[in-house]
Formats: sequence, structure tokens, C-alpha cells
Amino acid sequence: MFANKLLLRLFPFLAWFPVNAVILRGDLIAGITGALVLVPKAMAYAQLSGLPVYYGLYVALVPAFLGALWGSSRQLATGPVAIVSLMTAAAITPFAVPFSEEFIGLALLLALMVGIIQFGLGVLKLGTIVNFVSHPVILGFMNAAAIIIALSQLDMLLGIPKGRSDSFLKDIWEMLAYLPLTHLPTLAMSVFALALMLGLKKIEPLAKPSVLIAVVITALVSYAVGFEHKTRGAPEEIADADVQALAAAYVQTDAQIDLLNKAITAKSVQLRQAEKAHAEQSTVNLDHQIDLMRIELAGAERQNGERMKQLRRVHFERARAPENESAPLYIAGQVPAGVESDGRQWHIKKIEKGSMALMGGGDVVGKIPSGLPSFRLPALNLDAILALLSAALIVALVAFMESISMAKAMAAKTKDKIDPNQELIGQGLANIGGAFFQSYPACGSFTGSAINLQAGAKTGFAMVFNGLFVGVTLLFLTPWLYHLPKAVLAVIILLAVTSLITPGALRHTWKASRADGIVALVTFVATLLAAPHLDKGIMIGAVLAIVLHLYGTMKPRVAILGRMADGTLRDARVNSLPASKVVTAVRFDGRLYFANVSYFEDAVLNAVAENPDAPYVLIVGDGINDLDASGEEVIHHLVERLNENGIVVLFSGLKKQVIDVMQATGLWDKIGEKRFFPTAEQALTRIYERSEYAGEDDPLKPPPRGATLLHD
Repeated sequence: MFANKLLLRLFPFLAWFPVNAVILRGDLIAGITGALVLVPKAMAYAQLSGLPVYYGLYVALVPAFLGALWGSSRQLATGPVAIVSLMTAAAITPFAVPFSEEFIGLALLLALMVGIIQFGLGVLKLGTIVNFVSHPVILGFMNAAAIIIALSQLDMLLGIPKGRSDSFLKDIWEMLAYLPLTHLPTLAMSVFALALMLGLKKIEPLAKPSVLIAVVITALVSYAVGFEHKTRGAPEEIADADVQALAAAYVQTDAQIDLLNKAITAKSVQLRQAEKAHAEQSTVNLDHQIDLMRIELAGAERQNGERMKQLRRVHFERARAPENESAPLYIAGQVPAGVESDGRQWHIKKIEKGSMALMGGGDVVGKIPSGLPSFRLPALNLDAILALLSAALIVALVAFMESISMAKAMAAKTKDKIDPNQELIGQGLANIGGAFFQSYPACGSFTGSAINLQAGAKTGFAMVFNGLFVGVTLLFLTPWLYHLPKAVLAVIILLAVTSLITPGALRHTWKASRADGIVALVTFVATLLAAPHLDKGIMIGAVLAIVLHLYGTMKPRVAILGRMADGTLRDARVNSLPASKVVTAVRFDGRLYFANVSYFEDAVLNAVAENPDAPYVLIVGDGINDLDASGEEVIHHLVERLNENGIVVLFSGLKKQVIDVMQATGLWDKIGEKRFFPTAEQALTRIYERSEYAGEDDPLKPPPRGATLLHD
């Protein structure tokens, strides 16, 4: 028995067996159906993450297998998702240029770090740590992230340039200045793809594969009309002297930036060595040198940012020549007489290593390497690990929260058992394994999981078949994706994130709790303002939620009780009930610990002060769930103080954990066992049984047994 449990713990997928043909057939159908939707979305999400589109297919391969085999959910689909893709781009963009080799290396490192964090939490059975990120925080973050995702695709939808800085909203604002430069064929392709997808979704048999059908059609249209036009050029080919000088200055400064980055890296290595050797003078000197180089680097990047803004506003006409050959570039409308242009307008997309990438048409996916992802060890650089650590922790928690929430929702329908810690292990292994096969961070996909559930998937074999289909795509179908417009991928992303914008849920949260509503709103605003540093937004929200929770526990509800006409005890102030001349009954709703003991003491003393003639105080402790040392100490002194003033303190309804503390410290015996009662009514009955109160008509006096009570 123990051996079987251990085997299932190490290899949870063994629980799928034996698998009959009916279940396997259902899993096969679910896997292929999911893959038809996943392939185009995976490429779209990779574009969102700042990686070449085929990296999305890599994320849909190895992580999908590992997440299914070692997770606890039989329907959860692990792969690329919009939120995690955006968070990946946000985490790495400050340190590397999207789509660059350095960016790819950092993405693989981030996936490895996310996987190690998730796997470690699962092994240590710390799945409950995600509870520190509350639902309002996630709600505010998701809505802000959805808006950021949608806005981040505007450049692809319109065919206009977009800058990159430490302020996402600033980049968007500056991008709006390029609206007059909108590439009309790209805009037309975006509108066509959007109308096609929405139209296909309304046709029942075509609804599920609607995205794939739209991808095929738009790729064929792109090929037929010659949508793509691109070439490369050098600054020397620009005819206008001022623009040429601007481009040449950009190239020169770009080389300087590259040298500075390499120098900073080298100095950082020396600094760590000096710190290990405790060479204080060398450490100070190296710190100073690195700071100076970073200041110089920031200035150079700022200068090139301004130059690129100016260059992107310039449209060129190119002398007629094949696009794979060099040709002179003239400012649009300034082609000299006798020179024949190719009839297109070109603009600079980017400049790297002295070469200008020029666009004269729409942007397409381009060449996708055929074949499965090869083994690649992520670069383990200490500086990079430290720089990405906070982002990796946030991505790990957010990704797991998405995964486990979907897994639990599906388990409620399938009646399966979900183990959060095993799911953490599964997601951790998916990311660790994926990192060695060129995957960026993955998590449970809502769309893929929903398709698995609807298609009748019974085991994780559905994701195995799903991954096999993705593998076939990588091996044999990538050449057919060359002409797919990136604008179509942007439309796919746009449609995918619309479900994440939920103003109704935000309103519901506000109505349910003002504190939670404030947390959701602050997280939403902070995430928008902090973008692209999304981890800051979610950390601000999480800290605020914890602070507001602690503040709420510092002043829990305290009620002075009175008796209603129906005999029940209720809040006297709320219900305008008369005070008793015999007993002051106080109900405390909340744990009694160091942060609120003073509030508890003040509340009891104020209640006594407002009813000074009552010789008894009854503390109704049904709502006290916990008692720490500070709470015990305050109760001790409070009872002594009131007893010295001739007031008897009684307790009712205390829970076992509270009684245990009192008995362990000796407070139970000091107060006296006879002053503790199981219920408030038993305590009041004992008080009014005393001869001096037996005949007294008092508001808190229990009604006689068998009496007919009045009702409002």
C-alpha cells in the first residue's frame, strides 16, 4: 500500500491507467480540437511576450506534456497564456531588446526560475501561499493587464512604430502621434481578420476552429496580394544629408551602448569578486565606475530614443531595385528627376549593428525554423538572476493562481480531486523542463482547459495528443505560416483578452466590500501606471490588501447586547434597546491578539462607564477565534481591575482554543471556573436566579420557560 502511494506520488499519471479505447478516443478528439485552437494563439502570445512567434509553439510542446503528466488535474491545459506572456515581456524588457538573442536567453532563465519556485513550493507543501494574493488584487491586475495587452497590439494592428521605455503609457501616448502614418493595407488586414473571426464564431460547426480558419485564409490572402515588403539598407544609402547624419549618429551611439553594456557586465563580475575578497577600496572604486557607466548608458539610450522617434516619422521612396539588393533612399516626394522609384513608401522599423530594417508593406511572421526545439541550457548569470528574482516570484504566483483556479472549477464539474501542491509540482516541472527546450514561462490555459472539458477529456492524454499535434506542426507545417500577417496575431490577442476586462466583477467587489473594492481599484491603477513593470502593480495591491486586513482586525466589531421582543440577544445600539441595570453584555467579534487588545480593553471599559450601576459584565466570546499572550495578559488585568471596583466579570461561549490558552497560563483558575458558561443565556439565567434579582423586571432578564414571546 505504501509503495503504491509513493509510486503515485512520484508518477501521478499512473492513476490514469488502465485506459480503455472509449476514453482514449475522447482524449484524442479533445487533444486535436484544442491544438487547432492553440497553434495560432500560441504564436500570437509569443509575439506578445517579445519573442519570435515559434517560441509560442515551443511553450505548447514540452510544458504541455510535463504539466499533464505531473499535475493533479486531468483536464488542465498547460501552455502559453496572454497574462504570463505579457508579464514575461514586462520582466525582461528593461534588460534586453525584444526579439534579440539576449532577450531570448533571459526568457529561458525566467522560465527556469519560475519553475524552481513553483516546484519548491509544491514539494514543501506551501500551496496556500497564493492566498496572500487576494481575489481583488488579481481582479484589478487582470483588468489592467488586459487593457495593457490590448494597447500593446495597436502598433501591429495599424502598422505604426512604437517606442520602448520605462513607461508603457508614455510609449502609447507617443505612438498616437504616428496615427497619421497608419499603414492602410495593415489596417485593412486587421479589420478583415476581425470580421472573419467574429463571423465564423457565429457559425456553429466552424466556431471552434474559427481562429485556425481565419489564419489560413489571411495567410493565403497575404501571399496572393504580396502583403509583405521588406529590405535592409545602410545609412549611407539615404540621399538626404540631415537624415543620413541622424541615422549614422544612431548607429554610432548604438555601438557605444553595446560597449557600455559589456563593460558594465565585466565590472559587475569584478565587483562580486572584490566583495568576496573583502577588498573595500576596490569595491568602492568599482561601484563608482559602474555608476558612471550607467549614467553614460542612460544618456546614450535617451539620445538614441529621440533619434529613432525622428527617423520613424520619415517615409522614404526607394529607387527601383530588387528588395534583396541595396538601392538609394529618398525622402517621400523628393525623388530626383530621372530616377524611377519602386512606387512604395518605406519606413525604418529598427536599426541594429549598423543595418537598417526597412518596411514597405505589412509585417508577416516570416521564416519559422522547422523541427522540434533543441536542448538549450539557460545562461545562469547571477546578475540576471537577481534582476529577475522579484518578477519570477510574481509570475510564479500569478501563473499558479490562474492554473489552480481553473483546475478547481473543472474539478467541481468532473468530481475529480485536486491537490494544489501536486499542481504546483506539475507546473514547476513544466516550466523547468520547458526552460531547457526553449520555452518561456507557461501556465494553465483557460481556453485550452475549457476545450478539454467540453470535448470530454478524461485523462491527461488529451494534452499529450495536443502536444503531438503541435510537434507535427513544427516538423512539417511551418513553411505554410510564412505569409501569416502579424496583424492577424494581434487580432487573436485582442479577442482573447476581451474576456479579461470585467467591469461588472469590479462593481460587484465594490458592493460586497469597500475595502476589497479599494484594493482592486488601487491594483488596477498601479498596474497601469507601473507598466511595463507589472510586478510592482501586483505587489502594491497585495501589500495594501494585507494592510487593510490587519487594520480591520485592529478594530473588530464590538456590540453591547440587549434583548429583542422575540427573546434573542442583539446589538442594543443598532436596535435601540434599553440598557440593563444588572449586567452589561459585550460581544467581541474577532480574534483577540496584540494588535487589537487595547481596542478590546477600551471597548469593555467604555461599556462599563456608560452603565456604571450594573454589577456584572458578561463577555460573550462566541466570536473570539484566537487568543495570544497579549490578549491573555489584557484579560487578566481587566478582570482584576473590574473586580477591584466591585464588578463581576463572566464569560460565555469561549472556544476550545481560547480556553486552552487560559488554562495553560492559569488564568482560568484565577478567574474561577464558575464564571465561565457555555452560552450567554445560561450566564444570564444564573445571574437573574440570584435572590436580589429574581423578581426584578430587567431588559436582559431571560423570559420564563414556556412564555409566549412577542414578535415585531
